[in-house]
Amino acid sequence: MDESGVNIEDRVIVFDTTLRDGEQSPGAALNVDEKLEIARALEEMGVDVIEAGFPISSPGDFKAVQRIAREIRNCVICGLTRANKQDIDAAAEALKDAAYPRIHTGLGVSDIHIKYKLRTTREKALEQGVEAVKYARKFVGDVEYYAEDAGRADPEYLYQVLEAVIDAGATVVNIPDTTGYTTPDEFGALIRGIREHVPNIDRAIISVHCHNDLGMATANTLAGVLNGARQVEVTVNGIGARAGNPSLEEVVMALKTRRDIFRVDTRIDTRRIYPISRLVSQLTGIPVQPNKAIVGANAFAHSSGIHQDGVLKERTTYEIINPRDVGVPDSAIILSARSGRHGLRHRLAELGYELDDEQFEKVYQRFLLVADKKKTVDTRDLEAIVADEVQMFFEETYHLEHVQVSCGNHSIPTATVRIRGPNGEIYCDADHGTGPVDAVYRAINRVIKEPNELIEFSVQAVTEGIDAVGRVTIRIQADEPVNGDSRRVFSGHGADTDIITASAKAYMFALNRLIAARREAANARNGKTRSD
Repeated sequence: MDESGVNIEDRVIVFDTTLRDGEQSPGAALNVDEKLEIARALEEMGVDVIEAGFPISSPGDFKAVQRIAREIRNCVICGLTRANKQDIDAAAEALKDAAYPRIHTGLGVSDIHIKYKLRTTREKALEQGVEAVKYARKFVGDVEYYAEDAGRADPEYLYQVLEAVIDAGATVVNIPDTTGYTTPDEFGALIRGIREHVPNIDRAIISVHCHNDLGMATANTLAGVLNGARQVEVTVNGIGARAGNPSLEEVVMALKTRRDIFRVDTRIDTRRIYPISRLVSQLTGIPVQPNKAIVGANAFAHSSGIHQDGVLKERTTYEIINPRDVGVPDSAIILSARSGRHGLRHRLAELGYELDDEQFEKVYQRFLLVADKKKTVDTRDLEAIVADEVQMFFEETYHLEHVQVSCGNHSIPTATVRIRGPNGEIYCDADHGTGPVDAVYRAINRVIKEPNELIEFSVQAVTEGIDAVGRVTIRIQADEPVNGDSRRVFSGHGADTDIITASAKAYMFALNRLIAARREAANARNGKTRSD
């Protein structure tokens, strides 16, 4: 019985094939180091089996399987083969240092595959599969047999194959819906039929490997579990050949959220789901669609006023999963230009910001400016705005009121700035430079005559998309001593949807810190003189 009081009957083994089937996604090629990084993340998450690759397919795949086998010690490491000795030899060699090695071999079982792909007969295919299992068992004690295209096979022949390969030593029998053809009712019935008609099925684990050609990979996988499958073959973000595989995050969270239905558990630390989703997306270059279940940007985002009101009162009104359970920091209350002060103040309080009225008004005005430029303003935007407008722990001497830049590949970058000084006076000046940022900094220097050297400049997108808020961080070094230190460095940051404006704000921030440090040092000297 789990913590929710549901009687858990069994555990489902999570077999991750991101590094093998997932890598078959067009453009998703990974190098050895990238595969190892993902494998480590899968191990930390609690995945039971990692299918590390297809060793004979290329030297790179062989090396990847070999390194993962040597370095990942808490998972079964699996290598895929065809049902022939050369493939199995390569897999055995790549896996020889694994703590828990598994060879995954097999053949097609549908008449379509037997006739047109294998160009053989049912009898010869069965014999070849049995021989492959027996040969693999000479190297490892754990052999998985895939009955390719089982979803379109004659069930009676499938039963015959499974019985024979289990007798030959297969410890896991994989029932793939290779083309994503079946429906959940059909696939569930197929797994149930296997349990009822394969006499020695109790000696092997039934695994399911589905595809998403008709959008039913996750549903078919779960139907398999309901009917007795105890291993699920999945990929992070659902990547894979053609339309992909069942996504690890969907299958695991369905089993966890609906334990009352499935009555099974997994070893997965679900809090690592979101981070590994981002890792795989980053390394493969395959973005996660915004409305992707569990890990999409919109999975825990609420923009409807009615939904926002409900979630703020009680999360479970519109969320069946706590975002923190999958590693997402919190639900996203999406603010827009139509959001009022009350909604903004509530969201800032949720984020831990306690602002006085003056500080809040500054943030609110910046929020409106950003909201007018963007469709939505999310948590990271707000954090950047607060950092830019409030978290200045010194007195601001000069304030940037306006910046305008003219540049292009056939023009001289020129900037004009308007700055409010210490006593409220307004200064305007202009200058040109090698680029727009250089021109802005030169124009600011004409107003604020504080000699310094720019020693670091970095730009980072705070949020995604073409309308992203950009954050600029700089460091400047004072040319003249500050409190006796001639090499003192001052940092500054600025955020805006306009990266030039963000750059100007960052420079003003750093300059104001430098000026405040000089003023503090002067006050300290004057106080010491008076006390003397």
